Amino acid sequence: MTNPVVCIVGPTASGKSALADLLAEHFCVPVISVDAMQVYRGMDIGTAKTPIHKRRVELQMVDVCDVNQNYSVDIFQKQARHCVDTLLSEKRQPILCGGTGLYLDAVIDEMNFPSGDVQSLSREKYTRYVENEGKEALYALLQKKDPASAQEIHPNNIRRIIRALELCDQGQSYASIHKGLLDRKSHYSVLIFGLTRNREELYRRIDERVDLMFEQGLVDEVQGLLNRGLRNSKTAYKAIGYKEIIDAFEGLTSIDEARKRIKMHTRRYAKRQLSWLRRDKRTIWLSLDELSQQEAFEFIVYSIKQWKRD
Repeated sequence: MTNPVVCIVGPTASGKSALADLLAEHFCVPVISVDAMQVYRGMDIGTAKTPIHKRRVELQMVDVCDVNQNYSVDIFQKQARHCVDTLLSEKRQPILCGGTGLYLDAVIDEMNFPSGDVQSLSREKYTRYVENEGKEALYALLQKKDPASAQEIHPNNIRRIIRALELCDQGQSYASIHKGLLDRKSHYSVLIFGLTRNREELYRRIDERVDLMFEQGLVDEVQGLLNRGLRNSKTAYKAIGYKEIIDAFEGLTSIDEARKRIKMHTRRYAKRQLSWLRRDKRTIWLSLDELSQQEAFEFIVYSIKQWKRD
C-alpha cells in the first residue's frame, strides 16, 4: 500500500519544524520543506532555517538556489515532487513541513504553472509598455485581452497585470489558474495536520523569534546577501526580515524600527497563512494550546496507522 503524504502546516512560529522532526526521526525519513524563502542559499537566520549542525534529520528543498537567481513555484513543484516520489517508490513515509500555502498546494494538488521565464520577451514588452504608457493603459490592455483576469487583479498591481498578460501570450488565463487554487484535485493521497496556537501566544513566539534573529546576526546576514546580489532577486529581495533591514541601510528607517516592523509584518503574514491554509477542508487542526508536542506527535502517528488500515 502506498503511504499517504503527511503535511505539517501552520503559521510561522507555531512549532511545525520541531513536530515534523519528531515524525521524521520516528519514520527514519527526511523532512521536505515547503517554504518559499528557505529555498535560497544564505537566507538562513531571517527564514528561521534550522542550522545544518543542529538538524536532527535531513532537510530537503532548502538551499536549492542562490539569491541572485530567479526561482518559481513551477520549479519548486517539479523538485519537491521528485523528493516525494523517491520516498514513495522506496515505500517510505513522505513528510512535508512549511507555511507557504501555494508551494504546498503545488506539490500535493493538480496544479499547472507556466514556465515563468523572467527573461521572456513578453515580460520585457509589457514592462516597456507600462513605462511608456502608464499603469492605466496597461490595465486597459488586460481588460481588452482577458477581461475575466482583469476582474481578479487590482489596477495598481502592475506586477500581476504583467504576469496575466504574459499568460495571455502563452494561451493561458490568470483567472483560470486562480480558480484552480480553489478547485482542489489531489495529486497524492494526503493527511494534512495544521497547528494552531492562541493569538497572544503565537505573537509572543513571533516576537521572541525576531529578537533571536537579531542576536544571531540577521543584520550582518542581510549585508552579506546584498553583496552576493540579493537586489537582483524579484522575490528574495522582498522577504520579511530582509526588506525592512534594507530600508534601514538606505536610511529610510532605523535598525530598531526595522525590528519592530519585522515583528508587525510577521504577525500579519501569520494571519494570511492561516487564511490560506484554512481554505483546505482536508486539514485536521491541532491546537498546541491544548496538546503537548508529544501528544500531537502520537495523534499523527495513530492517524497514519488508521489511514493505512482503512
